[in-house]
Amino acid sequence: MAGLKKRILFKIALFCTAIRFLTIVPVAWRAEDDPQQFNKCLPFFPLVGALIGVVGYLIAYLALFVFPQSVVAVIGLIYLAFISGFLHLDGLSDSADGLLSSRPREDCLIIMKDSRAGAMGVIVVVCVMLAKYSALSSMEVENLCLAIFFMPFAGRSSILFSMARLPYAKPEGGLGLLFYSDSSKIAALVSFVLLFTLLAVMAPSKFLFSLLAIMAINLIFGRWCCERLGGATGDTLGASCELTEAITAVAFTASFSFF
Repeated sequence: MAGLKKRILFKIALFCTAIRFLTIVPVAWRAEDDPQQFNKCLPFFPLVGALIGVVGYLIAYLALFVFPQSVVAVIGLIYLAFISGFLHLDGLSDSADGLLSSRPREDCLIIMKDSRAGAMGVIVVVCVMLAKYSALSSMEVENLCLAIFFMPFAGRSSILFSMARLPYAKPEGGLGLLFYSDSSKIAALVSFVLLFTLLAVMAPSKFLFSLLAIMAINLIFGRWCCERLGGATGDTLGASCELTEAITAVAFTASFSFF
């Protein structure tokens, strides 16, 4: 029994580590163990994404009783950005500045480390947020809450997909490298199965198109990162999350179904 209790507490500690990194929720329990547990908490990324989605679903559902769909879309976007401390939007901005700079690989990585936002970063963030807003505000209202649930879930899953496929691009290390481990591929597979199952059960009419769109954006962006940077960085992992959230919202606007 003592061994079982210890394993359960260890899993809870890993879950708390994932919450602390992926959200701004102030969970302090065993925070001092985070440096040793970053690369072990990957399997909990989809769960944290799903919990973010559940709260977003409830916020949108309740807000629809009071506000029009366009306002609820804005509320949903503010929530999704705020809950992560704007970390992934920052990664998207930095990635855009570097990847769109037309500079050599080394210069791209230096640009991405700069804390200042460049023109490319601002433009891309605006475009991605506009894509999310236009999708959420124009889709059928019965799909809005579901879309807000799946956006963070698919986004956090895409981080695992990228880590499973791409090497880390910075030889000197970085924040993203803390999460790389031999279990990345297993965590990505588990995440894919969960995403596949939940889409099929909860949104069967959007299932295949959404899944294809999510995997396509991850493959295309990942290949671009490999060609330009030699792999992934913490910034590109955040960018992958944001791009996946956007493509998930857009996929839910599709007016045709496969079933």
